[in-house]
Amino acid sequence: AAVPTRLAKEAGIPVVNVDRNANEAPGDTFIATDNATSAYEVCKHIIGLAGGKGNMLMIHGQKGTTPEVERTKGCNKAISENPGVKLVAEQWSEQWSQAEGLNITQNLLQAHPDVTLIFAQADGLALGAAQAIKVSGASQRIYLGGFDGDTTALPILAQKGFDATATQQVRGIGRLAVDSAIKLAAGEKLPPEQLLPGFLTTPENAAKFVAEHP
Repeated sequence: AAVPTRLAKEAGIPVVNVDRNANEAPGDTFIATDNATSAYEVCKHIIGLAGGKGNMLMIHGQKGTTPEVERTKGCNKAISENPGVKLVAEQWSEQWSQAEGLNITQNLLQAHPDVTLIFAQADGLALGAAQAIKVSGASQRIYLGGFDGDTTALPILAQKGFDATATQQVRGIGRLAVDSAIKLAAGEKLPPEQLLPGFLTTPENAAKFVAEHP
């Protein structure tokens, strides 16, 4: 993200960065979900379902990207508030994909068979983790949270295929990005960050987001 942003700004072209922002070369404004707060809410929710205790796995997105860093920060805050929860293992993915979620979770569950909590930093990873849980033969209930509110994952969440996600306002982010570009081109100043809340989504309210995605 750094090189295109830097070249554009050197040429006097306003830059709106969406979802990812390079600290060394930020855009004129950065628009994204409030990843830290939303991840905190997902992890707080699944920890609550588990009774505030248990061994936990975290399956990360691509290391060092803005969403990965912020979602890690948010979930770690929820873990720190619950001394009965121990993060026993974590692993990074390359593509945030379902196949990676399956493979990573299978390996981690073999090494840590007593896990009761998993936070996967994308719904693709969570769907893979759900498959791994199903084939693992684990006797204990494993509470699973994802992130994104993917249109593929939301119907599965509604059917209790996993326990929670944070639904991002993808349409809202798109509209805000276009509006911000128009304002910057007109010479207006905008805040360095414009973060939109994600919506904590569970089997109880997932159908609403299936019917109309924000």
